[in-house]
Amino acid sequence: MDDDRNRVCPVELADSLDGKVRRWLQNPHKILAPYIKEGMTVLDIGCGPGFFSIEMAKMVGSHGKVIAVDLQEGMLQKLSNKIKGTELEERIKPSKCEQNKIHVSEKVDFILTFYMVHEVPDKNSFFNQLSSTLSDKGEFLLVEPKLFHVSRKEFESTIKLAEINGFERYQGPSLIAGWSAILKKRMN
Repeated sequence: MDDDRNRVCPVELADSLDGKVRRWLQNPHKILAPYIKEGMTVLDIGCGPGFFSIEMAKMVGSHGKVIAVDLQEGMLQKLSNKIKGTELEERIKPSKCEQNKIHVSEKVDFILTFYMVHEVPDKNSFFNQLSSTLSDKGEFLLVEPKLFHVSRKEFESTIKLAEINGFERYQGPSLIAGWSAILKKRMN
């Protein structure tokens, strides 16, 4: 895991995660609208400065909640600063995780992992935690970067690990620079 491709984006580069070009290429509303409804509790793992978390909070409305999880306190602080004094401050709950522990115990209706699973050292444990956190009818959108980070073979290997840990794969949204899959809990 010392490979540069698998390092976590440093806080110093957080502003690059919020640019107009990214919003055009990866419009959060367009990507998430089929999956997130008003009143849901959703989980954004690897939330960074809140690129997806903020849109998720708008989508879940005043009766919903976003649990925004990140390894880096600096990323969570950037998110907190963005929402301070707004109605979204009541909907978004920033939460610090550890490299192999997400620290989320409540059930959620939707999970987003966008461009971050390749950074997780113990994917088996990670998927096991997500399976126990996701509600029985919930959905999990897994997206990994195509360019320079994750090959098709690596992505398929990641999906196999998710399936071993109780998920079924469904077609994800078509994205320009990412592999995607929707995962649901396998019902036995």
